[in-house]
Amino acid sequence: MPHQIALQFEDGLTRFIEANATETVADAAYRQGVNIPLDCRDGACGTCKCFAESGQYTMGEYIDDALSDDEAKQGYVLTCQMRAQSDCVVRVPASSAVCRTQQAEFNAAIKEVRQLSPSTISLSLQGDALNKLAFLPGQYVNLKVPGSDQTRAYSFSSLPRNGEVSFLIRNVPGGLMSSFLTSLARQGDAMSLAGPLGSFYLREIKRPLLLLAGGTGLAPFTAMLEKIADEGSAHPLHLIYGVTHDADLVEMDKLEAFAARIPNFTFTACVANADSPYPHKGYVTQHIEPKHLNEGEVDIYLCGPPPMVEAVSHFIRERGIQPANFYYEKFAASA
Repeated sequence: MPHQIALQFEDGLTRFIEANATETVADAAYRQGVNIPLDCRDGACGTCKCFAESGQYTMGEYIDDALSDDEAKQGYVLTCQMRAQSDCVVRVPASSAVCRTQQAEFNAAIKEVRQLSPSTISLSLQGDALNKLAFLPGQYVNLKVPGSDQTRAYSFSSLPRNGEVSFLIRNVPGGLMSSFLTSLARQGDAMSLAGPLGSFYLREIKRPLLLLAGGTGLAPFTAMLEKIADEGSAHPLHLIYGVTHDADLVEMDKLEAFAARIPNFTFTACVANADSPYPHKGYVTQHIEPKHLNEGEVDIYLCGPPPMVEAVSHFIRERGIQPANFYYEKFAASA
């Protein structure tokens, strides 16, 4: 059975290929039109050295000058000798252009547009082409605004299922996409998307996770939680979801459903407005407890506006905590 290999290029583009257990990842990539840097094919030069971020694989023969024992223990591989034994994520130290690959483009149609709150719009797209769409949970795509030549970047808020994907979109007054969705969009309208993109995505879970979402920064986490609900996790996961006003709290029923499906998942929602009657008030940082940081043995994922990213970074430094990993995605609304 072929395995799915996500090739993550240094410019943020991800390309998915299929590799059989008997062929090398480099050969599989070339067979599907992706030219990973390669020279000798014999494990002697090190030109095809990449980093296997997750997955199971075997390695053929190679010399120490091409890949040292220390590098192999860290997860570096020679793709001319790597044979996948499961789905894998491989970071390629080259741009997609150098490897002669480009963003995949998909055509779809609007299935549903829902105004979840004054600040948040839910968009669902469907189409046969989306059955071929693959991405790492947390990644984003460029959606073309109908009637224009402009695109806007949005994180997937769901995994692709039955030719359908969804997004949470901030409703920006006067925004090009917001104006289209709130005034012009109709079921069946054509939309195109290109990607996937981004280095913010769920890695293999090796320790507790702390997930921090601000506003529509919740979107990548609902996609991540979908995958975790499907596959399970042996480690505790805690999400803190912060918004400005009570009305901005969306998808709470979805979070409750995840808490019911994932035994070790908990979440806290908070509202920054001091006049809010919501039981948890303040900013996300005010609800991070020492147990969530686990003395640094934690992977932190954060998606929110730049001030939130800076505030969380400052909060962690102030407490002298060095998390095992800190992944973040900053976003700003486009007018």
